[in-house]
Amino acid sequence: MNRDALFLQAAAATGHAFDGDIKVGGHYAPLVRHGLQLYVSGQIPRVGDQVVATGRAGAEVSLEQARAAARISTLRALALLQRALGSLDQVDRILRITVCVQCTPDFTQHSEVADAASDLPHTALADACLHPPTPTKKKQQPKL
Repeated sequence: MNRDALFLQAAAATGHAFDGDIKVGGHYAPLVRHGLQLYVSGQIPRVGDQVVATGRAGAEVSLEQARAAARISTLRALALLQRALGSLDQVDRILRITVCVQCTPDFTQHSEVADAASDLPHTALADACLHPPTPTKKKQQPKL
């Protein structure tokens, strides 16, 4: 199964589709290309016009809702990459994922929320996600 099919499968598991517009909430570029690198802006858990989780983890938002929000935010980022490149098969490596959690002062499960975000790239991109490059004997042209 290719990465695009894995992405669709991961999106379906959330009960959402990411084939429509990826709406942004301000005057910024959701994705910027610099040479062979792409930078994706921070994403919120929005599907279409609806933000699926609002409030603070540990108060209005449960741990599971925060994890679901992290998954949706990550799927939005992957959808932006897919559109920019034509296919997630073109992704060579995910260099960094940053997860911000709005929470109460006593909330301590940040890593569990972040794990939900980082699990998706591992599912959809497997070998390209958060691993140092494997040395090769032959110099190859890098993919985007």
